[in-house]
Amino acid sequence: MTPRPPSSVPGPQNRRPRTPTAEQPPRTPPASPASPAKKTATAKAAAKPTKKPAREEPAGRVGTAVVPALGAGDRERLSAGTHHDPHAVLGAHPVADGVVFRAFRPYALSVAVVTDELRAELHDDGGGFFSALLPLRDVPAYRLCVTYEGAVHETEDAYRFLPALGELDLHLIGEGRHEQLWRALGAEPMTHQDVPGTRFTVWAPNARGVRLAGGFNFWDGTGHPMRSLGSSGVWELFVPGIGEGELYKFEITPRHGDRFLKADPMARRTEVPPATASIVHTSHHEWGDDAWLAHRGDIPVHEAPFSVYEVHLPSWRPGLTYRQLADELPAYARDLGFTHVELMPVAEHPFGGSWGYQVTGYYAPTARLGTPDDFKHLIDTLHQTGIGVLMDWVPAHFPRDDWALAHFDGEPLYEHADPLRAAHPDWGTLEFDLGRHEVRNFLVANAVYWCEQFHIDGLRVDAVASMLYLDYSRKPGQWTPNEHGGRENLDAVAFLQEMNTTVHRHCPGVVTTAEESTAWDGVTRPTHNGGLGFGLKWNMGWMHDSLQYMQHQPVHRTHHHHEMTFSLAYAHSENYILPISHDETVHGKHSLVSKMPGDRWQQHADHRAYLAFMWAHPGKQLLFMGQEFAQTTEWSDTHGPDWWLLDPAHPTEPHHRGTRDLVRDLNTLYRTTPALWQRDTHPTGFQWILPDAADDNVLAFLRLDANGTPLLSVSHFSPLVRHDYRLGVPHDIPAWHEALNTDNARYGGSDVVHPHPVEPEPRGLHGRPASIRLTLPPLATVWLRPA
Repeated sequence: MTPRPPSSVPGPQNRRPRTPTAEQPPRTPPASPASPAKKTATAKAAAKPTKKPAREEPAGRVGTAVVPALGAGDRERLSAGTHHDPHAVLGAHPVADGVVFRAFRPYALSVAVVTDELRAELHDDGGGFFSALLPLRDVPAYRLCVTYEGAVHETEDAYRFLPALGELDLHLIGEGRHEQLWRALGAEPMTHQDVPGTRFTVWAPNARGVRLAGGFNFWDGTGHPMRSLGSSGVWELFVPGIGEGELYKFEITPRHGDRFLKADPMARRTEVPPATASIVHTSHHEWGDDAWLAHRGDIPVHEAPFSVYEVHLPSWRPGLTYRQLADELPAYARDLGFTHVELMPVAEHPFGGSWGYQVTGYYAPTARLGTPDDFKHLIDTLHQTGIGVLMDWVPAHFPRDDWALAHFDGEPLYEHADPLRAAHPDWGTLEFDLGRHEVRNFLVANAVYWCEQFHIDGLRVDAVASMLYLDYSRKPGQWTPNEHGGRENLDAVAFLQEMNTTVHRHCPGVVTTAEESTAWDGVTRPTHNGGLGFGLKWNMGWMHDSLQYMQHQPVHRTHHHHEMTFSLAYAHSENYILPISHDETVHGKHSLVSKMPGDRWQQHADHRAYLAFMWAHPGKQLLFMGQEFAQTTEWSDTHGPDWWLLDPAHPTEPHHRGTRDLVRDLNTLYRTTPALWQRDTHPTGFQWILPDAADDNVLAFLRLDANGTPLLSVSHFSPLVRHDYRLGVPHDIPAWHEALNTDNARYGGSDVVHPHPVEPEPRGLHGRPASIRLTLPPLATVWLRPA
């Protein structure tokens, strides 16, 4: 049978490899890419070996002679995949009478030891085992010449190498403190004992045995058993001649049941789903964003301009790769004035319909759009364009796919052993056992990995509330209180604090953001003061209340005025970001503009007024793709935004293009107006002018920078035009200039604007010594600055 090269071997399904029988000859393993097969004269001579009777006597001495063949116990454990230390019995071992050589090469016809001075055939002991005692003083530098039916391969012996993982690494793994875990576990191409190859390591403490399967051995791990590195639970094998691009999985023999294949939890690259194999990877990307990294932490994020464009990469421009996206996304985000893009999860996930929120490959960007280096190129380009990159990170749960993390070594490992604690009640997934220090280490190191290796500027941590509460979505009897009798998940609190502390220590300038929907105290408080240590928190209360208000007809909004003012009562209790995210534009919630009542004109006017109110409100801003041009339909991950709405030939194009122009102007004014961001987290940065004009549907307030320079924001959520509307203002401003008006004709409005400066009158109002008179446009927000 002619062997297929590794590149043509499809990714394995989660099943045991078929064992060849006498009627079905074994396939010949391919030559290693790093060490092509060499057919020397001696190798050709060995192509037709004389088979010797199998020997089953145990290794050791019979009388005074050393017997090199393995005993029945070792043979059985190696064949069954349950040997914890194959290196102790395979390879070359000095004995009193010379050096014993043993090899386990299933399906081989013969095996010979080759050095510079000699070539010696090993005895065929049967069952794929070969051995010989050679009268040598020391173990020489040797290779194995392996003959299969129709092919001869000369290769290094994987079982002559010392462990390629150091004691310090094992100690840190055991302590759960290896902050660069990806350098110790997974597949690491390297030169070990002067030989190029790849070190494979995996944490599987409950396994009886672990073997390596891949394209290089036709997904039959029988001949590649790994060794256990003691109490660490880590298994290791250095395979010479294997390099980047090779497909692999770990073949695990559990304590109970049949063995199975698992993808590498630490894989840095994967096959394109639905294929599930891991791929050996080495990065060759050369970064060009030194200037960006040197200055991204100059100003603390809560005191800096921060407006975010949320993107689902696979559907932003469907069909584009990471590199193609790098040609379009940075320029688009920069043109609209956003400071950052936030990428919905990019870590590998099997089901595209999960949008990346059910992760199986925590250390690999999804292969759907390209390689890890392609993804680095996208981030690098964004940085060089002046755009920061945030990434959604999902440590709360993982899917149950049997080839991935679930029951990884045959028993609960990454998930909690208690089924009630392990099962996530809402999403059919499993929750991480955050009380296990190795699991915490896996996640903490993963957060550092994305920020350090991919230059990510921030992590938005998904579903924090589901982690913090033991009774989250659980009924009485489905959860157990903590040691203090409370419902707080103390393990999750400790994990989040450790993650934030570690990330900020390793990667200065990186911001972490919590999607936390409750009133948990101290989400953005420093950990040394008892907080969770996040830099920002999504203000889910503002989002819920304000959208509920906007969905009412203007005539009814007077009865819901508090839904727009309540957020200002707690706006400075945390460092907030105001999110209009993907969650608000799916599952029947409609797009942002479609939430608004009234006819098309009123919907677009409300949409514009709401965006300007959002940009003026204390806190940072996040807007999901498509909402920047008033996407009319719900978002779909299969086709993305309706870009055709911007076509000049479309009948409602002026509204959509006008909204995009508004967003550009909002971001431009925002970045150049410190009053809108400099004191977001300080009460001194905000002052009410008119909080209680419910009957008029009006909200007016001042934003102030560190020097006290104000910006006046007036929102009018009624379709009427209100003439001579008087508002109290500070006395020391000689005139006010209209900086922005969402009713401007260029945005699609009715053009009720203030073309000339507005001068105060010495008539006190709203607790102010002076006042101004404005004409309030219908369904509009107006910004005024000192002229």
